[in-house]
Amino acid sequence: MTDGMLSKTATMEIPINRNGDAGTLAEDDGLEQVAKLQWSLDEKVGSSGGTRDLQQVMVSGPNLNETSIVSGGYGGTNEGIIPTSSIKGSSMQHSSSGSSMTAEEASRGVAVEKLDFVKKWSLNTYKCTKQMISERFGRGSRTVDLELEAQIDVLRDTKKKYENVLRLARALNNHFYSMVQTQHALGDTFADLSQKSPELRDEFGYNAETQKLLCKNGETLLGAVNFFVSSINTLVNKTMEDTLMTIKMYEAARLEFDAYRTDLEELSVGPRDAVTMARIDAAQEQYQIHKDKYERLRSDVTIKLKFLDENKVKVMHKQLLLFHNAISAYFAGNQQQLEQTLKQFNIKLRPTGADKPSWLEEP
Repeated sequence: MTDGMLSKTATMEIPINRNGDAGTLAEDDGLEQVAKLQWSLDEKVGSSGGTRDLQQVMVSGPNLNETSIVSGGYGGTNEGIIPTSSIKGSSMQHSSSGSSMTAEEASRGVAVEKLDFVKKWSLNTYKCTKQMISERFGRGSRTVDLELEAQIDVLRDTKKKYENVLRLARALNNHFYSMVQTQHALGDTFADLSQKSPELRDEFGYNAETQKLLCKNGETLLGAVNFFVSSINTLVNKTMEDTLMTIKMYEAARLEFDAYRTDLEELSVGPRDAVTMARIDAAQEQYQIHKDKYERLRSDVTIKLKFLDENKVKVMHKQLLLFHNAISAYFAGNQQQLEQTLKQFNIKLRPTGADKPSWLEEP
Protein backbone atom coordinates (compact mmCIF):
# COMPACT_ATOMS: atom_id res chain seq x y z
CA MET A 1 0.00 0.00 0.00
CA THR A 2 2.86 2.35 0.85
CA ASP A 3 4.55 1.53 -2.46
CA GLY A 4 1.34 2.33 -4.34
CA MET A 5 1.06 5.65 -2.56
CA LEU A 6 4.65 6.46 -3.36
CA SER A 7 4.28 5.62 -7.03
CA LYS A 8 1.15 7.73 -7.26
CA THR A 9 2.87 10.61 -5.53
CA ALA A 10 5.93 10.29 -7.79
CA THR A 11 3.84 10.59 -10.92
CA MET A 12 1.92 13.68 -9.82
CA GLU A 13 2.45 16.76 -11.98
CA ILE A 14 3.67 20.07 -10.61
CA PRO A 15 1.32 22.84 -11.80
CA ILE A 16 2.86 25.84 -13.46
CA ASN A 17 1.26 29.28 -13.29
CA ARG A 18 1.14 31.81 -16.12
CA ASN A 19 4.50 33.37 -15.17
CA GLY A 20 6.28 30.04 -15.31
CA ASP A 21 6.81 29.77 -11.51
CA ALA A 22 5.78 26.85 -9.44
CA GLY A 23 2.48 27.62 -7.81
CA THR A 24 1.80 27.06 -4.14
CA LEU A 25 -0.86 24.54 -3.31
CA ALA A 26 -2.42 23.33 -0.13
CA GLU A 27 -0.95 19.91 -0.79
CA ASP A 28 2.72 21.09 -0.43
CA ASP A 29 2.88 20.15 3.29
CA GLY A 30 1.50 16.72 2.56
CA LEU A 31 4.07 16.25 -0.21
CA GLU A 32 6.91 17.07 2.13
CA GLN A 33 5.66 14.53 4.68
CA VAL A 34 5.29 11.89 2.03
CA ALA A 35 8.81 12.57 0.77
CA LYS A 36 10.25 12.14 4.28
CA LEU A 37 8.35 8.91 4.71
CA GLN A 38 9.73 7.64 1.38
CA TRP A 39 13.31 8.49 2.45
CA SER A 40 12.96 6.52 5.65
CA LEU A 41 11.44 3.53 3.87
CA ASP A 42 14.22 3.51 1.28
CA GLU A 43 16.83 3.34 4.01
CA LYS A 44 15.07 0.39 5.63
CA VAL A 45 14.36 -1.61 2.54
CA GLY A 46 17.91 -1.47 1.21
CA SER A 47 19.34 -2.28 -2.11
CA SER A 48 17.45 -5.60 -2.60
CA GLY A 49 14.11 -4.02 -1.99
CA GLY A 50 14.91 -1.17 -4.36
CA THR A 51 15.76 -3.53 -7.13
CA ARG A 52 12.52 -5.44 -6.58
CA ASP A 53 10.50 -2.16 -6.68
CA LEU A 54 12.25 -1.15 -9.90
CA GLN A 55 11.35 -4.47 -11.50
CA GLN A 56 7.73 -4.05 -10.41
CA VAL A 57 7.60 -0.58 -11.95
CA MET A 58 9.06 -1.89 -15.22
CA VAL A 59 6.63 -4.83 -15.33
CA SER A 60 3.58 -2.78 -14.33
CA GLY A 61 4.51 0.09 -16.64
CA PRO A 62 2.14 1.33 -19.36
CA ASN A 63 1.67 -0.61 -22.60
CA LEU A 64 3.06 1.40 -25.51
CA ASN A 65 0.41 0.01 -27.84
CA GLU A 66 -2.30 1.45 -25.57
CA THR A 67 -0.59 4.76 -24.80
CA SER A 68 -2.98 7.71 -24.48
CA ILE A 69 -2.31 11.39 -24.92
CA VAL A 70 -3.27 13.16 -21.70
CA SER A 71 -4.61 16.68 -21.75
CA GLY A 72 -4.86 18.37 -18.38
CA GLY A 73 -3.44 17.77 -14.89
CA TYR A 74 -3.21 14.62 -12.84
CA GLY A 75 -6.48 13.23 -11.64
CA GLY A 76 -8.51 15.02 -14.32
CA THR A 77 -11.52 13.61 -16.13
CA ASN A 78 -11.31 11.29 -19.14
CA GLU A 79 -12.48 14.02 -21.50
CA GLY A 80 -8.89 15.06 -22.19
CA ILE A 81 -7.62 11.56 -23.02
CA ILE A 82 -7.24 10.76 -26.74
CA PRO A 83 -6.43 7.09 -27.55
CA THR A 84 -3.66 6.62 -30.10
CA SER A 85 -5.71 3.90 -31.80
CA SER A 86 -8.21 6.53 -32.90
CA ILE A 87 -5.35 8.58 -34.41
CA LYS A 88 -4.12 5.53 -36.35
CA GLY A 89 -7.62 4.74 -37.56
CA SER A 90 -8.22 8.30 -38.76
CA SER A 91 -4.88 8.38 -40.62
CA MET A 92 -5.70 5.05 -42.30
CA GLN A 93 -9.11 6.37 -43.29
CA HIS A 94 -7.50 9.49 -44.79
CA SER A 95 -4.95 7.41 -46.78
CA SER A 96 -7.61 4.98 -48.05
CA SER A 97 -9.91 7.82 -49.06
CA GLY A 98 -6.99 9.56 -50.83
CA SER A 99 -6.06 6.41 -52.74
CA SER A 100 -9.68 5.82 -53.75
CA MET A 101 -9.93 9.40 -55.01
CA THR A 102 -6.71 8.94 -57.01
CA ALA A 103 -8.01 5.73 -58.58
CA GLU A 104 -11.30 7.42 -59.38
CA GLU A 105 -9.52 10.34 -61.05
CA ALA A 106 -7.34 7.94 -63.08
CA SER A 107 -10.34 5.93 -64.27
CA ARG A 108 -12.14 9.15 -65.13
CA GLY A 109 -9.13 10.31 -67.17
CA VAL A 110 -9.05 7.02 -69.08
CA ALA A 111 -12.77 7.30 -69.79
CA VAL A 112 -12.31 10.84 -71.13
CA GLU A 113 -9.45 9.71 -73.39
CA LYS A 114 -11.54 6.85 -74.76
CA LEU A 115 -14.45 9.19 -75.36
CA ASP A 116 -12.23 11.62 -77.27
CA PHE A 117 -10.80 8.76 -79.34
CA VAL A 118 -14.28 7.48 -80.24
CA LYS A 119 -15.36 11.01 -81.11
CA LYS A 120 -12.40 11.56 -83.45
CA TRP A 121 -12.78 8.12 -85.00
CA SER A 122 -16.49 8.68 -85.65
CA LEU A 123 -15.86 12.05 -87.26
CA ASN A 124 -13.08 10.68 -89.44
CA THR A 125 -15.20 7.68 -90.48
CA TYR A 126 -18.11 9.94 -91.38
CA LYS A 127 -15.94 12.19 -93.54
CA CYS A 128 -14.27 9.25 -95.34
CA THR A 129 -17.60 7.48 -95.96
CA LYS A 130 -19.08 10.66 -97.35
CA GLN A 131 -16.08 11.14 -99.66
CA MET A 132 -16.20 7.52 -100.86
CA ILE A 133 -19.91 7.72 -101.68
CA SER A 134 -19.39 11.00 -103.51
CA GLU A 135 -16.61 9.45 -105.62
CA ARG A 136 -18.71 6.41 -106.51
CA PHE A 137 -21.64 8.53 -107.66
CA GLY A 138 -19.35 10.89 -109.57
CA ARG A 139 -20.12 13.95 -107.45
CA GLY A 140 -16.78 14.23 -105.69
CA SER A 141 -13.23 14.78 -106.90
CA ARG A 142 -10.31 12.51 -106.05
CA THR A 143 -6.55 12.92 -106.16
CA VAL A 144 -5.04 10.73 -108.88
CA ASP A 145 -1.41 9.86 -109.63
CA LEU A 146 -1.68 8.30 -113.07
CA GLU A 147 1.83 6.84 -113.19
CA LEU A 148 1.62 5.31 -109.72
CA GLU A 149 -1.90 3.97 -110.33
CA ALA A 150 -0.69 2.22 -113.50
CA GLN A 151 2.19 0.58 -111.60
CA ILE A 152 -0.21 -0.61 -108.90
CA ASP A 153 -2.54 -2.17 -111.50
CA VAL A 154 0.43 -3.96 -113.12
CA LEU A 155 1.50 -5.34 -109.73
CA ARG A 156 -1.97 -6.70 -108.96
CA ASP A 157 -2.22 -8.35 -112.36
CA THR A 158 1.28 -9.82 -111.99
CA LYS A 159 0.42 -11.20 -108.56
CA LYS A 160 -2.63 -13.02 -109.97
CA LYS A 161 -0.54 -14.62 -112.74
CA TYR A 162 2.20 -15.65 -110.32
CA GLU A 163 -0.40 -17.16 -108.01
CA ASN A 164 -1.57 -19.28 -110.96
CA VAL A 165 2.04 -20.39 -111.61
CA LEU A 166 2.41 -21.28 -107.94
CA ARG A 167 -0.82 -23.31 -107.97
CA LEU A 168 0.25 -25.29 -111.07
CA ALA A 169 3.77 -25.87 -109.70
CA ARG A 170 2.31 -27.26 -106.48
CA ALA A 171 0.02 -29.55 -108.46
CA LEU A 172 3.00 -30.80 -110.50
CA ASN A 173 4.96 -31.38 -107.32
CA ASN A 174 2.13 -33.38 -105.72
CA HIS A 175 1.55 -35.53 -108.81
CA PHE A 176 5.24 -36.17 -109.31
CA TYR A 177 5.62 -37.11 -105.65
CA SER A 178 2.85 -39.67 -106.06
CA MET A 179 4.58 -41.06 -109.15
CA VAL A 180 7.90 -41.39 -107.32
CA GLN A 181 6.20 -43.22 -104.47
CA THR A 182 4.55 -45.55 -106.98
CA GLN A 183 7.89 -46.23 -108.67
CA HIS A 184 9.45 -46.98 -105.29
CA ALA A 185 6.70 -49.47 -104.44
CA LEU A 186 6.90 -51.02 -107.90
CA GLY A 187 10.67 -51.47 -107.62
CA ASP A 188 10.29 -53.21 -104.25
CA THR A 189 7.68 -55.53 -105.74
CA PHE A 190 9.90 -56.43 -108.71
CA ALA A 191 12.81 -57.13 -106.37
CA ASP A 192 10.67 -59.40 -104.23
CA LEU A 193 9.37 -61.31 -107.27
CA SER A 194 12.90 -61.77 -108.59
CA GLN A 195 13.72 -63.70 -105.41
CA LYS A 196 10.59 -65.84 -105.54
CA SER A 197 10.51 -66.53 -109.30
CA PRO A 198 13.76 -68.24 -110.37
CA GLU A 199 12.62 -68.56 -114.00
CA LEU A 200 12.06 -64.73 -114.25
CA ARG A 201 14.77 -63.61 -111.88
CA ASP A 202 16.74 -61.62 -114.45
CA GLU A 203 13.71 -59.86 -115.96
CA PHE A 204 12.32 -58.85 -112.58
CA GLY A 205 15.79 -57.77 -111.50
CA TYR A 206 16.28 -55.49 -114.51
CA ASN A 207 12.94 -53.78 -113.92
CA ALA A 208 13.60 -53.44 -110.21
CA GLU A 209 16.92 -51.68 -110.88
CA THR A 210 15.30 -49.40 -113.47
CA GLN A 211 12.51 -48.35 -111.11
CA LYS A 212 14.97 -47.69 -108.29
CA LEU A 213 17.08 -45.50 -110.59
CA LEU A 214 13.98 -43.58 -111.74
CA CYS A 215 12.91 -43.21 -108.12
CA LYS A 216 16.31 -41.77 -107.18
CA ASN A 217 16.26 -39.29 -110.07
CA GLY A 218 12.67 -38.43 -109.22
CA GLU A 219 13.61 -37.56 -105.65
CA THR A 220 16.37 -35.31 -107.00
CA LEU A 221 13.91 -33.57 -109.30
CA LEU A 222 11.46 -33.20 -106.41
CA GLY A 223 14.13 -31.32 -104.50
CA ALA A 224 14.49 -28.84 -107.37
CA VAL A 225 10.71 -28.44 -107.78
CA ASN A 226 10.24 -27.93 -104.03
CA PHE A 227 12.87 -25.19 -104.07
CA PHE A 228 11.13 -23.57 -107.03
CA VAL A 229 7.74 -23.67 -105.27
CA SER A 230 9.17 -22.29 -102.03
CA SER A 231 10.83 -19.35 -103.79
CA ILE A 232 7.70 -18.46 -105.76
CA ASN A 233 5.61 -18.70 -102.60
CA THR A 234 7.94 -16.28 -100.79
CA LEU A 235 7.84 -13.85 -103.69
CA VAL A 236 4.05 -13.90 -104.03
CA ASN A 237 2.78 -14.25 -100.45
CA LYS A 238 5.43 -12.24 -98.61
CA THR A 239 7.24 -9.75 -100.84
CA MET A 240 4.32 -8.81 -103.09
CA GLU A 241 1.84 -8.99 -100.22
CA ASP A 242 3.94 -6.60 -98.14
CA THR A 243 3.95 -4.09 -100.98
CA LEU A 244 0.19 -4.46 -101.43
CA MET A 245 -0.35 -3.79 -97.71
CA THR A 246 1.56 -0.53 -98.08
CA ILE A 247 -0.60 0.26 -101.13
CA LYS A 248 -3.76 -0.28 -99.07
CA MET A 249 -2.46 2.15 -96.45
CA TYR A 250 -1.66 4.63 -99.22
CA GLU A 251 -5.18 4.35 -100.66
CA ALA A 252 -6.74 4.86 -97.22
CA ALA A 253 -4.54 7.93 -96.68
CA ARG A 254 -5.56 9.26 -100.10
CA LEU A 255 -9.25 8.91 -99.17
CA GLU A 256 -8.73 10.73 -95.87
CA PHE A 257 -6.74 13.48 -97.60
CA ASP A 258 -9.50 14.04 -100.16
CA ALA A 259 -12.17 14.00 -97.44
CA TYR A 260 -10.47 16.75 -95.42
CA ARG A 261 -9.61 18.66 -98.59
CA THR A 262 -13.28 18.68 -99.58
CA ASP A 263 -14.27 19.74 -96.07
CA LEU A 264 -11.83 22.67 -96.20
CA GLU A 265 -13.09 23.72 -99.62
CA GLU A 266 -16.70 23.72 -98.43
CA LEU A 267 -15.85 25.81 -95.37
CA SER A 268 -13.85 28.29 -97.46
CA VAL A 269 -16.88 28.99 -99.68
CA GLY A 270 -19.17 29.83 -96.71
CA PRO A 271 -19.39 33.02 -94.64
CA ARG A 272 -16.35 34.34 -92.77
CA ASP A 273 -17.61 35.00 -89.24
CA ALA A 274 -15.62 34.26 -86.08
CA VAL A 275 -16.99 30.74 -85.60
CA THR A 276 -16.41 29.83 -89.23
CA MET A 277 -12.85 31.17 -89.17
CA ALA A 278 -12.07 28.98 -86.17
CA ARG A 279 -13.48 25.96 -87.99
CA ILE A 280 -11.46 26.86 -91.09
CA ASP A 281 -8.26 27.04 -89.06
CA ALA A 282 -8.95 23.60 -87.53
CA ALA A 283 -9.81 22.16 -90.95
CA GLN A 284 -6.62 23.65 -92.42
CA GLU A 285 -4.58 21.98 -89.70
CA GLN A 286 -6.21 18.58 -90.30
CA TYR A 287 -5.79 19.01 -94.05
CA GLN A 288 -2.06 19.61 -93.67
CA ILE A 289 -1.65 16.58 -91.39
CA HIS A 290 -3.38 14.22 -93.82
CA LYS A 291 -1.57 15.76 -96.77
CA ASP A 292 1.81 14.98 -95.17
CA LYS A 293 0.66 11.44 -94.42
CA TYR A 294 -0.54 10.93 -97.99
CA GLU A 295 2.70 12.19 -99.52
CA ARG A 296 4.82 10.06 -97.17
CA LEU A 297 2.92 6.88 -98.04
CA ARG A 298 3.00 7.70 -101.75
CA SER A 299 6.79 7.94 -101.53
CA ASP A 300 6.94 4.60 -99.64
CA VAL A 301 4.82 2.89 -102.32
CA THR A 302 7.01 4.23 -105.11
CA ILE A 303 10.20 2.96 -103.43
CA LYS A 304 8.72 -0.46 -102.64
CA LEU A 305 7.46 -0.92 -106.20
CA LYS A 306 10.91 -0.18 -107.54
CA PHE A 307 12.66 -2.64 -105.22
CA LEU A 308 9.98 -5.27 -105.81
CA ASP A 309 10.46 -5.12 -109.56
CA GLU A 310 14.24 -5.55 -109.20
CA ASN A 311 13.87 -8.41 -106.72
CA LYS A 312 11.27 -10.15 -108.89
CA VAL A 313 13.59 -10.14 -111.93
CA LYS A 314 16.50 -11.61 -109.95
CA VAL A 315 14.43 -14.31 -108.25
CA MET A 316 12.57 -15.41 -111.37
CA HIS A 317 15.73 -15.49 -113.49
CA LYS A 318 17.34 -17.92 -111.06
CA GLN A 319 14.24 -20.06 -110.49
CA LEU A 320 13.28 -20.40 -114.17
CA LEU A 321 16.84 -21.46 -115.04
CA LEU A 322 16.76 -24.05 -112.25
CA PHE A 323 13.37 -25.40 -113.32
CA HIS A 324 14.41 -25.71 -116.97
CA ASN A 325 17.75 -27.44 -116.30
CA ALA A 326 16.28 -29.87 -113.77
CA ILE A 327 13.31 -30.91 -115.94
CA SER A 328 15.52 -31.30 -119.04
CA ALA A 329 18.11 -33.41 -117.23
CA TYR A 330 15.50 -35.67 -115.65
CA PHE A 331 13.57 -36.50 -118.79
CA ALA A 332 16.83 -36.89 -120.76
CA GLY A 333 17.94 -39.48 -118.20
CA ASN A 334 21.08 -37.53 -117.43
CA GLN A 335 21.58 -38.22 -113.74
CA GLN A 336 24.94 -36.48 -113.58
CA GLN A 337 23.59 -33.23 -115.06
CA LEU A 338 20.60 -33.34 -112.71
CA GLU A 339 22.84 -33.61 -109.68
CA GLN A 340 25.09 -30.89 -111.05
CA THR A 341 22.09 -28.58 -111.40
CA LEU A 342 21.23 -28.97 -107.72
CA LYS A 343 24.84 -28.27 -106.72
CA GLN A 344 24.85 -25.17 -108.93
CA PHE A 345 21.91 -23.69 -107.01
CA ASN A 346 23.06 -24.93 -103.57
CA ILE A 347 20.08 -27.23 -103.04
CA LYS A 348 20.53 -29.96 -100.45
CA LEU A 349 18.26 -32.97 -100.53
CA ARG A 350 16.81 -34.50 -97.41
CA PRO A 351 17.91 -38.07 -96.83
CA THR A 352 15.29 -40.72 -97.36
CA GLY A 353 13.18 -41.24 -94.25
CA ALA A 354 14.35 -38.02 -92.59
CA ASP A 355 10.77 -37.05 -91.73
CA LYS A 356 10.11 -40.38 -90.00
CA PRO A 357 10.69 -40.55 -86.22
CA SER A 358 13.39 -42.83 -84.88
CA TRP A 359 12.49 -46.13 -83.23
CA LEU A 360 13.13 -44.50 -79.84
CA GLU A 361 10.44 -41.88 -80.51
CA GLU A 362 7.85 -44.35 -81.77
CA PRO A 363 5.03 -45.11 -79.31
